[in-house]
Amino acid sequence: MINILEVNETNKMIEQEKLDVRTITLGISLLDCCDSDLDAFNRNIYDKITRLGKDLVSTGREIELEYGIPIVNKRISVTPIALVAGRACRSEEDFVEVAKTLDKAARDTGVNFLGGYSAIVSKGTTPTDEALIRSIPAALAATGRVCSSVNIGSTKTGINMDAVKLMGEIVRETAEATKENNSLGCAKLVVFCNAPDDNPFMAGAFHGVSEADAVINVGVSGPGVIKHALEDVRGKNFEVLCETVKRTAFKVTRAGQLVAQEASERLGIPFGIVDLSLAPTPSVGDSVAGILEEMGLESVGAPGTTAALALLNDQVKKGGIMASSFVGGLSGAFIPVSEDQGMIDAVNRGALTIEKLEAMTCVCSVGLDMIAIPGDTPASTISGIIADEAAIGMINNKTTAVRLIPVIGKDLGDTVEFGGLLGHAPVQRVNGFGCADFINRGGRIPAPIHSFKN
Repeated sequence: MINILEVNETNKMIEQEKLDVRTITLGISLLDCCDSDLDAFNRNIYDKITRLGKDLVSTGREIELEYGIPIVNKRISVTPIALVAGRACRSEEDFVEVAKTLDKAARDTGVNFLGGYSAIVSKGTTPTDEALIRSIPAALAATGRVCSSVNIGSTKTGINMDAVKLMGEIVRETAEATKENNSLGCAKLVVFCNAPDDNPFMAGAFHGVSEADAVINVGVSGPGVIKHALEDVRGKNFEVLCETVKRTAFKVTRAGQLVAQEASERLGIPFGIVDLSLAPTPSVGDSVAGILEEMGLESVGAPGTTAALALLNDQVKKGGIMASSFVGGLSGAFIPVSEDQGMIDAVNRGALTIEKLEAMTCVCSVGLDMIAIPGDTPASTISGIIADEAAIGMINNKTTAVRLIPVIGKDLGDTVEFGGLLGHAPVQRVNGFGCADFINRGGRIPAPIHSFKN
């Protein structure tokens, strides 16, 4: 049980250390919405989303007021649309109509994002999968709240390199389709390896087929809380450092557990998981980079950065897993460049490159996230970066992802404003040597030997 002392301690973290619950995400299965008629299918998914999601935003606000815990986002995730739209959608244009229906449902329920305009193609691509993927640029250009993701690999299946090649092209096309808005569509598009079924964070959230009809998943945050705790142990040894992170992660996760329990009870929807990822914002003092620098790095990106991030990620998991009955999603530390002022500063001072960020993704929870790159970056280069991240995920049996934004009309040294929690980002250098011949081979990269565990 959560007692009043924990509530009071939580309030202190909120008032002084920027603790918040980053999102309550309602996962909804659309498996029972299938229909061969497109209008009927759209009506079915709209009715189910609005019926189950109508009280999500108001319930979140009630919990905020009652407990004083800021809940920054209220969101919805749905079954990957490629899995449920095959009978109704016969063209890319049909899929775009479905995206517009999802967008309307998101607006009418009041959530800020709806995830699940997705396809799972880690081993192969069906005609329905391909039609959805090719519709992504038009769908994200025509909607404001819909988020898209494509899983192109896993430890069990290997990497679908045909899908990797296609996704490099789709990222480029999405950038072009939304160029009037700084190619913002790419900020709502994630390419995964080992995507989890219960991720509450956007843009990669979808409601997996292994999930119940509806669940409540909560994503906590709290980089500022951990940084504040580490300020009290400057110069102490690693044992003290680890214990401090672990204890603080426990407290942060308890706040998420409280919100998840309350939301589940009030909405009458089962509690799924708490994702204890450290999710930064552009606000000063709410930075994962700030934690790493508090550990003793002159700048994130300096030698020692990957070790510091590995320590942080592990201790956050060790502390958080004791604080909730169900921990899931991604659960670790995000390193999105545009959403973390410390990361932005490190890029601007020349301490942090895409290559160093890639090394860091070997030990943190996701991957290359919210990175602005020159608008003329070739699709094959984007595919190569996706393949590299997928290989890290496949070999290490972990989730990795790529959310690159080739900003049309922008080049190295420019800064791009995305607004809100998406922040702003300096355009970063991309390796100029080509990989087109490698990407164009086609086929699959086989699963690693350690995937054969039966």
